[in-house]
Amino acid sequence: MNTIEQNDANWAFINYKNAGKFFSEWRVIQTNLEAEYQIPGIEGLSVKGMYSYYIADLLYNNQEFTYKTYTYRPATQAYDQTGGSINPWREKEQIKQINVNTQMQLSYNKTFGDHTIGALVVNERIAQQRRRNWVRSIPQSNVLPLIYFSTLADYQDQENREARVGYIGRINYNYADKYFLELFGRRDASQIFRPDNRVGYFPGASVGWRITKEAFASNLFKGVLTDLKLRAAYGKMGDDRDLPFGNFSYLPGYFYGNSGVSIVNGAPVTTSRDRGIPITDFSWYTSTNTDIVAEFTLFKGRLTGGFDWFYRKRTGLPLARYDLLLPSELGYNLPVENLGSDAIFGQEGSLAYSGKAGAINFNIGGNLSYSRSKWLESYKPVFFNSWDKYRNDITDRYLRIDWGYEVSGQFQSLEEINNYKVNIDGQGNRTLLPGDLIYKDINSDGKIDGFDQRPIGYGNAQPNINYGLTLGFNVKGFDFNADFSGGAGYTWFQNFETRVAFQNGGNFNTIFEDRWHREDPYNLNSTWIPGKYPANRFNQGGHSNNNRNSTFWVHNVKYLRARTIQLGYAVPTNLLDRVNIKRARFYVNAYNLFSIDNLRQFGIDPEIAASNGLEFPQMKNFNFGVNLTF
Repeated sequence: MNTIEQNDANWAFINYKNAGKFFSEWRVIQTNLEAEYQIPGIEGLSVKGMYSYYIADLLYNNQEFTYKTYTYRPATQAYDQTGGSINPWREKEQIKQINVNTQMQLSYNKTFGDHTIGALVVNERIAQQRRRNWVRSIPQSNVLPLIYFSTLADYQDQENREARVGYIGRINYNYADKYFLELFGRRDASQIFRPDNRVGYFPGASVGWRITKEAFASNLFKGVLTDLKLRAAYGKMGDDRDLPFGNFSYLPGYFYGNSGVSIVNGAPVTTSRDRGIPITDFSWYTSTNTDIVAEFTLFKGRLTGGFDWFYRKRTGLPLARYDLLLPSELGYNLPVENLGSDAIFGQEGSLAYSGKAGAINFNIGGNLSYSRSKWLESYKPVFFNSWDKYRNDITDRYLRIDWGYEVSGQFQSLEEINNYKVNIDGQGNRTLLPGDLIYKDINSDGKIDGFDQRPIGYGNAQPNINYGLTLGFNVKGFDFNADFSGGAGYTWFQNFETRVAFQNGGNFNTIFEDRWHREDPYNLNSTWIPGKYPANRFNQGGHSNNNRNSTFWVHNVKYLRARTIQLGYAVPTNLLDRVNIKRARFYVNAYNLFSIDNLRQFGIDPEIAASNGLEFPQMKNFNFGVNLTF
């Protein structure tokens, strides 16, 4: 503990007295005003307005103290300094964010016999303003919280204003609640693009058919099928988020103030540099969405379900050309253009059943979804050989793939290591010990290198498979409800503190108690005791066990979490009448009570994102209460 020099990992010293003080506070006011007016003389025609005003202020204050830690040496009866924090840090930040959103919509809805017609026109205006200043100093003492000019280290002053206007239109038609048609579209403009490329038009349509309204359906399904509806939708949407450039990138100019300082004639001069080639040809990238849905009800409403198939293709993603060369002396590259495309696709299904068994009313339901994303097109990919194409080609290949090495086992003895023909560590296996990892030589060239890598993981912290389960019943005043959700098909790697026993000189992770080790650590000839993990070493981060992602360290996660569990009891009304209470219900519920997963052995939450496991797990909440109605 006394040698840990990282403030964020030294739990014993994170307190106001030793570590410092941190304060962050948002103050937010949001108002929403709505008004609607039915226009007289035209039945079904109305106008509606909405105004939203949002203002938020951030006050951020942080000071990290310096301190020294000491270790007592019994031999000398003295305290020697062995660690601490030597980086004084003081920062303050203020942000004011103002968002104004206005909408005006004109809607019409009218039924003429079996025909129902609806129409909607919306105008939306969004204005955002953000001011920010941030300052950092190097305080000379922990007891000087004020920021002085003489201790100033950094200062940032920013102001950003954005505004956009959008128009939405929609027309609905419904015949006898049997046939459905919807046409819709958007007109949007983005301030990010050059004025000639700002406006985008994005149309769409959907159709629906309620089959059970047809005359043949009642004879065909003979009362088993209560309702069946099919729906298909196709449309385009524009997107200008997550671009590798910001506002005004279509203009030529210079970066000033963020390119360093030069000393000219002994005086510091703030420098500027060319912004590069203006991005003038880029515009909206579009998402083309196709959705096919079936919804059904069976046995007079007792069994309901649905199935959804979807496919979203994005085109015009930002990529730069590589076959036009610029001199490296320019200091910048070619601008991005709308050259790439990808897709996300999947299916989702759900079933729910409600029924009665004696005096017990019960319900059970579940849902399951699967989705994957794939890169479709890139700009003129070039590969130098078959391996280069296999390893680096992304065309028509799933996104987010983890590559690594396949581990076929662990060495059981020094004799096995000495007789092993494949060079594992790149040094003739002279760094290996019993318990070290045996990597599979995929290409049989007698050594382990990058050519032996293969896909071993799903490459993201978001599940490709999601599922849920709901249960409930009520009987004689008691009611019970439970909600479970889970995921699978995503990858978590052990790394840092979960891969190296004393990462960054930190504490010992107890999972490494189960490791290969000598029976007597002071006797190099003592027997090796087998364990799950390889033997510990000093400065082991660069060893072949740890510096390669492999199937030994990868975990394709599967979990089911109890989101909500609730038990309640409603007191009989004949008892409540005596005390003039209409209704009384006692309940107890729990949130995130437990999870069933394959990461429990590491003591981490299955929905964690950090590979080192150093994230605060989800809170378990327990509530007890009573609802009274008089």
